[in-house]
This record gives sequence, structure tokens and C-alpha cells, in this order.
Amino acid sequence: MNGSQIVIDALKQEGIDTLFGYPGGVVIPLFDALFKEKELNVILNRHEQASVHAADGYARSTGKVGVALVTSGPGSTNAITGIATAKLDSVPIVVISGQVKNGFIGTDGFQEVDMSGMTRTISKHNYLVNDIADLPKIMKDAFYIARTGRPGPVSIDIPVDVLTAELKNYKYPEEVRLPGYKPTIEGNSKQIKKLAETIQKAEKPLFYTGGGIVAAGAEKELLAVVEKTNIPFVTTLMGLGTSDADHPLFLGMPGMHGRYAANHAMMQCDLLIAVGARFDDRVTGDLSRFATKATIAHIDIDPAEIGKNIQTEIPVVGDAKHVLKELGKTLKARPANGWCKAVTSWRDESPLTYSQKPGEALAPQYVIEKLSELSKDNAIIVTDVGQHQMFSALYYKHKGPRCFISSGGLGTMGFGLPAAMGAVLANPKRQVIAICGDGGFQMNIQELATCAINNIPVKALVINNQYLGMVRQWQELFWDKKYSKVCLKQTPNCPPECKGPNAKCPELYLPDFVKVAEANGVKGLRASTPDELIAMLKEGLAYKGPVVMECIVRQEENVYPMVPGGKPIDEMILGPEKEKA
Repeated sequence: MNGSQIVIDALKQEGIDTLFGYPGGVVIPLFDALFKEKELNVILNRHEQASVHAADGYARSTGKVGVALVTSGPGSTNAITGIATAKLDSVPIVVISGQVKNGFIGTDGFQEVDMSGMTRTISKHNYLVNDIADLPKIMKDAFYIARTGRPGPVSIDIPVDVLTAELKNYKYPEEVRLPGYKPTIEGNSKQIKKLAETIQKAEKPLFYTGGGIVAAGAEKELLAVVEKTNIPFVTTLMGLGTSDADHPLFLGMPGMHGRYAANHAMMQCDLLIAVGARFDDRVTGDLSRFATKATIAHIDIDPAEIGKNIQTEIPVVGDAKHVLKELGKTLKARPANGWCKAVTSWRDESPLTYSQKPGEALAPQYVIEKLSELSKDNAIIVTDVGQHQMFSALYYKHKGPRCFISSGGLGTMGFGLPAAMGAVLANPKRQVIAICGDGGFQMNIQELATCAINNIPVKALVINNQYLGMVRQWQELFWDKKYSKVCLKQTPNCPPECKGPNAKCPELYLPDFVKVAEANGVKGLRASTPDELIAMLKEGLAYKGPVVMECIVRQEENVYPMVPGGKPIDEMILGPEKEKA
């Protein structure tokens, strides 16, 4: 078999049924081998970044490895943002890129870039395949590395002469032998016992859970522990859906835009048990003032995360599912104490609030609440990045793992639409809704054509405030309302620094998303009032094909609560009508 045939056979051996990509000169041999292939569904995207995001969405929604295929040079560089996105959020994908011939590497040949060098710090592992004899093992190892331990992206760069070379007596490896790579699955029993003893003695314990719960499939084990011990818990952006949003012990999402109860619980607890979370700055705020009253316990499969950002007294390296199962066996049941009742009262007494009166412009919070209601809280929600992302995290009632997909660590605008495409193809019986801002939606808007041509029924809800909303919010609150280059309809005739919505602003739809949708063969709808919104959502969600639902919302609505940058997370701005917490 030649190298191209080996790659295809390896994909099938690994259970891959769908891949996303874009052809180019050095990968023509691979696409030629795919020409008559019937077992693999190859989606032709309109941009390589979208191919990787689509593979990412496929992986996040299933736990399986997503695959993207790109060419050399600009094909590889276009894939970089998608790889970095997957790395920071621990998503298992394999990105296969073409490369110039071995003899041309290092000569600045046409469309040559150092893919191995570029991906060294943004992938879990990477390969440059110089010899076809190494290709079968590399393919086997790459998929194993991507999906095991802490999941992550793996890059495989293959020179064109390897794709065309032939290998006699080809056989795909049955086993993986990587002496230097052995993820710890079972946690140390002494450390688990120590943690259990500390929990039993703690008066104000709190579970802080993240995307590692979802990656490990440890949702049931977590709930078994918290319900047995009546310990409240918070969940990061990456972990939303770990439990139903209305679970009696769930305090919400913590951090910069976290719930009042979640943030105060983290600052007041005497034992903070982190599981599959990495103490990133968006959660902790000022590290020097974070959880200073608490003993810190940290359960994580990646030992590099433990102690990286905050000193940990009780480290437990291991798979969250296994460790929580063993912890549950060791722990004794404990009734709800005063602490548990206090923090849940904080949650109930400090609900999220906003105003939506008849005749007023649409509040984005209202849009998300009605979407949650009309989709019966049962859709896979994929967001882009910005204000709408936080509104989606806070106001949609997420129920179940792998139902909330968002770019967390890298904050990648343009992620939403292509990632939703991947989620749809991986879950054809589920409704998938991409919630995007008008800024981020334009970054990969060309994928509407991909949806139409392949009949991928993504429901794209565009929250259009005609601003780069999150940057505008910061400029409003901390930069004296100097709206510098955030108005998306600003013209050369506007003042240099936009002062916000006023009667002189041009009434323009730039672009007109309904027309753009229709030009790409996708149904387009628009709503600007509450009544129009309900009718539009009902029509759009019931539509069988891809649809764009544009919501014209208030231009200066902000996301609250909010913790200013560099502040501790209990110093929250709760909203214009409330005092700082």
C-alpha cells in the first residue's frame, strides 16, 4: 500500500467515519485515494480553520477523536488557531497536514512551513513522517495519544513523497508501545484516603469541577459523591452540563462572569476540592487573594496542572471517574449542614436579573431564556466567543454532558458555526444550535455554504448588537466609554471615537445576515421584538435544514455579574442598579 492508502486504512481502523478538510498540491495523492472511498464522509470546508473547528466540535460532542486534513503552507498555518483552541480546552483531534518532499524541507520550497515547529507548544504531540515505514506506527500512536490521559490535539505532517511511496507487507499495529507515555488512571489510595478524611472534618467544603469531568465521563461519580456528602459544587465554563442546571447543590459557574453564590462560596470555603479544573485566571481572579481560607485539594489526570497556579495541599493524580468512584466508597454520608444551607440561600437570594418590558428592544438574556424554553433545554449548544457566550452559559439551562461546547481557554472568535457543524454530523438525531455574536459569526460565515451543500441542519442564532460586545463593555466600564473601533457599522463619516448608540448612527445592517444566509442557500430569519422572537424561534427550530436566526438586540447591554480584571472574584459588579458585591 502507498502512504495515502495507509492513512485512509488507519482512519478506518481507528473508527473514524467523518473528516473535515481542504485539498492542495501536496495532498492531492491523499484526496485521490479518498476519491472512491465510501466508508469515510469527507466534508469540504471553505477554510482550514473551519475544518479544525469542525473536527473539534465533532470530538467535544462525542468524546471521539475528530480529524482534519489540510495541505502544506497556508493550509497548515490556517489550521494553527484550531489546534491551539483544542489544546487549551483538552480536545482530542488529529490534524493531518501535507508537506513538501523530504528533499525540499529546509529549502523554503513552495508552500513549505515548519508545521512541527509551529505546533510544538500548541499540540499535545506532533510528528513529521520522514519514512513511510514509520507511518503505520505514527498513525496508531497519534490517535492513542490524542484520546488517552488528558486529551489533546496531535499534528501529523506528511511529506508528499511519503504519501506516494509504497510499503510492502503493510499491517496496521494492534498495540501501542510508548514507554515514555503512561497516564496515571488509578489515584494513589493513600491520597484518596487522606482527602476523604479531610472532607469528613471540613465544615465548609466545596467541589470546584471543570472540563476534566466531561472528558472522563465522570458526571455520575461526581453527583454520587456530592449527594452522599451534601457538598455544594460549582462548575467552570468547560464543565457546564455536568449536572442539570437546577440541581439543588449546584451553585453555578464561578469566575469573572460567575454567579454570586459560586464566587462567594469559593472565597469562603475551608476545603476546596478541584476536579478536572486548572485554576485559570478567568476563574481565580487575583491569585494572591483566591480562596485564602481553604485547604486546596486537586484531582487531575495531568500532574503538570497540580500546583501550577496555586499551592495544593492534597494532590491526587488520576482519572476523575476512577478517583471519584474510589472516593465515594471511602466517604461516609453526611447531612446538609449550615454551610450547605447558607450557600444555597445565597444562590436563591441572588438570582440573575435583567429587564425585558413590552415594547423595549430585545435583551440578549431574554433571547437565550426563550431559546432554552422552546428547545426544551435539550439542544447541543455551541457558542462563539463574547457577550453572547456568557449569556448562553448563564441563562440556558444546560442539562447533560457534552451539550455545551465553547472555546474557553483560547477564546476563539469564529469557532461557533464550524464547531456546530461537526457536532451535527456527530449527532444527527440531536438539535444543534450555534449561538454567535455578529462579530464572530462573520469570521467563518463562509461555512454557511458548506452547511447548505451538505444539508447540515445547524440552527445559527446570531445575537446582533452591531458591536464587538465584550470589548465595548470593557471600554464602557473601564475606558470612559471611548468606543474605539468596536462599532461594526461605523463609517468614515462617523466620529473617530464612537460615543455609543444615538440618533445619528446609520440604520444599516452590515452585513444583512438574512440576505447572506439566502445567498448561501440557507434560510434566513430576523426578529427585533419579543413577539417576533418567539415566532422566529418556533419557525427556525422546526425548520428541517440549516437556518440563520438573527436577533437585533440592545446595543449597550452588559454581562453581569462581572469581576474587573485583577480583582478577587468576590468583588463583583452585579449590574447598573445594584451595588458592588
